[in-house]
Amino acid sequence: MTFEQGTDPDTAQVQVQNKIQQAESRLPSEVQQTGVTVEKSQSNFLLIAAVYDTTDKASSSDIADWLVSNVQDPLARVEGVGSLQVFGAEYAMRIWLDPAKLASYSLMPSDVQSAIEAQNVQVTAGKIGALPSPNTQQLTATVRAQSRLQTVDQFKNIIVKSQSDGAVVRIKDVARVEMGSEDYTAIGKLNGHPSAGVAVMLSPGANALNTATLVKDKIAEFQRNMPQGYDIAYPKDSTEFIKISVEDVIQTLFEAIVLVVCVMYLFLQNLRATLIPALAVPVVLLGTFGVLALFGYSINTLTLFAMVLAIGLLVDDAIVVVENVERIMRDEGLPAREATEKSMGEISGALVAIALVLSAVFLPMAFFGGSTGVIYRQFSITHHLRNAAFRGGGIDLDSRPCAVPSSSMFRHIKKAFSAHLTAFTAVLKINISEA
Repeated sequence: MTFEQGTDPDTAQVQVQNKIQQAESRLPSEVQQTGVTVEKSQSNFLLIAAVYDTTDKASSSDIADWLVSNVQDPLARVEGVGSLQVFGAEYAMRIWLDPAKLASYSLMPSDVQSAIEAQNVQVTAGKIGALPSPNTQQLTATVRAQSRLQTVDQFKNIIVKSQSDGAVVRIKDVARVEMGSEDYTAIGKLNGHPSAGVAVMLSPGANALNTATLVKDKIAEFQRNMPQGYDIAYPKDSTEFIKISVEDVIQTLFEAIVLVVCVMYLFLQNLRATLIPALAVPVVLLGTFGVLALFGYSINTLTLFAMVLAIGLLVDDAIVVVENVERIMRDEGLPAREATEKSMGEISGALVAIALVLSAVFLPMAFFGGSTGVIYRQFSITHHLRNAAFRGGGIDLDSRPCAVPSSSMFRHIKKAFSAHLTAFTAVLKINISEA
């Protein structure tokens, strides 16, 4: 069953289970005996582990039977695994009925099925020492008959019908019995070798990277005890793309931080003045990670991209503060400290307004419905938290270094830059007037 984006999987699982229990009495008896299992999982495969025989001695059925017997259940218990799908068929007792022989004995296929179900069951033969017993009896033993059939000969000798003259009709009289594959519709091959595979589907809300690591560690435990010639490969592993994407975004994040520091150093024109606001970047990043943990969000491509975007947008704080302080010092001749205090009194409201505008743009994305809201909710909230934290702590950290006067070297650089800017502005005005 597929639900709308944003549906709570735990609530949906409980509701589906309740509906199935209401309708279970109307299901066939075979289904009721087996039971109906409700599991929550994603539709896409997290990874596929393929087991193949390098010696080509084993068949696909041999490998699939080993997977089902030894690997399937332990893998299903790994944290984060939603469900498993085995590609390959395990062993099964194949009974090929002969219609002509069935007709000669006046039998139907259902008669053979009923005989197998009746004689291939686990039953208790009784107890030794059960009550009533002598007072001196201290032990009680349960006796079990070997009623579960295991071999081809045992299935061949199942009695299907008794004749009036005392003769019996066995399965071997009306069918061919052999040990074969449960399903012949698919044949597994990996690089020309017989193989079988198991696909792992992620549980909703689980971490893909952690789950894939746990699954591979569990498979590595089985690899040490695999039959000779067996080997394991991973034809599909979606976590490789996730790792590459996250690594690229992390690299971009560090590049953005370095560029931000360089830009601030260019405009603040003092190493000490640059380091203080630069420290605000990792401090606010750590604070954002903490809040993300409270919301239950993980560090993924969207949250990292939101941080990269926020760093690029919010570096304007330092530049705006410094430029306004420089203007007041130049126009009004105030010392650096007084100019900084006056500047912050003038532009603090504007900086808060910028934060509100950015929040008004990105925050509504968190309330979108459907798949759009699910995809961009973490991005929106991360950007908003990063914006609020940087505007709150970054304004204070950015304003403090402005009280430090610029060095003489940077004053000469700024003077030369201003001269070039004046010349460029004059040329631009002439071109505009002539146009």
